[in-house]
Amino acid sequence: MRTTRQKSEREPTIALINVVFLMLVFFMVAGTLAPPLDPDLKLVETADLKGEAPSDALVIGADGTLTHRGQPVDVAGFVGAVPVADATARLIPDRAAPAHVVIETARALRAAGAGRVVIVTEKALQ
Repeated sequence: MRTTRQKSEREPTIALINVVFLMLVFFMVAGTLAPPLDPDLKLVETADLKGEAPSDALVIGADGTLTHRGQPVDVAGFVGAVPVADATARLIPDRAAPAHVVIETARALRAAGAGRVVIVTEKALQ
């Protein structure tokens, strides 16, 4: 008489490996979607604020120059390139940018029809 050997129950590790691999690929792709900022730009530090990812933003340099996607632009050129009517306009000021330039640019965007102006800053670790 033959005896049947019982097979031990094995954990499905292949499914777990597949899930981890798919998550790795997702985060690699999601991390490279946003265009990199100017390496000389130093963001303003803030704490305890709700963060939003910069999408299509107007960059204010340390000397007060305005750029969009690396090209010099004025507020009218930015509004022409990015429709801001009833939407959110994002500003990314350099830490050394003159405050009056940031305020004047925000006012000009509001006058151009931006429903909301968001200033993108760096969240400092405490």
